[in-house]
Amino acid sequence: MNQLLGEKLSIVTHKPQTTRHRILGILSEPHYQIVLSDVPGYVEEISYHMHRKMNSYIDESFEDADVLLVMISPSDTRSLADDLIQRIIESKVYKVLVINKVDLANEAHIEALTQVWKDRIVFDKIHRTVAEKGVGVDDLLNTIVLALPEGPPYFPEDQISDRNIRFFVSEIIREQIFLLYRQEIPYNAQVDIEGYKDEEDIIHIDAMIYVSRNSQKYILIGKQGSAIKELGIRSREQLEEYLGKKVFLKLHVKVREKWRNNEDLLRKFGY
Repeated sequence: MNQLLGEKLSIVTHKPQTTRHRILGILSEPHYQIVLSDVPGYVEEISYHMHRKMNSYIDESFEDADVLLVMISPSDTRSLADDLIQRIIESKVYKVLVINKVDLANEAHIEALTQVWKDRIVFDKIHRTVAEKGVGVDDLLNTIVLALPEGPPYFPEDQISDRNIRFFVSEIIREQIFLLYRQEIPYNAQVDIEGYKDEEDIIHIDAMIYVSRNSQKYILIGKQGSAIKELGIRSREQLEEYLGKKVFLKLHVKVREKWRNNEDLLRKFGY
């Protein structure tokens, strides 16, 4: 989605379940408007209310999508869940298989992978891409445009997402948590923007990071605050690049046990 829009809306890391929300990206051109929906990965083993919320975004996409993109890569070691595969098969919408990162595998491997998916699902179109480099993205966009039904635009032409700036600020900080910390910390951390003040020369941001246990708080902060200082430096750099302005960032950490099962907190965090 980021490449199709030319804007970074969805955070990206090498770890699974990085995406937790459904994010709409809006691409408006003189002759069309495309609303792209980026959803979390499907959670097979439901452990928390948060997982149910994440899966519900997938349900919503099946209900309102006109074009369904199934994106895979040659390095994928896991397939989609069988029930999710069945829902794709039963869906009546236009289906596109997107094989991404094709520069990381030889032709024989890509052909074999393509055949595996063609044997399971009947696709209307198959595309090969290297999204990070923009390779094949224009062709994919053209396929989407041709497959979409005609209709009125749903959003103003200058709007690029249904989410506000605070959401994207929190996601940028959460992305850095995924990149900086190991094991359970990224999956137990949630970022909430408690203060956002845009002044002429600088933006002041107060961010609260919620974790599930005291031990996670100590790891997040690090010895003499070293870890959270590094998190602050990395996050501020990314925020300044994203916002195009100098940022003064304050990070705080709070323990809220079982926040992933707390409906009130989940609503507060935008789930």
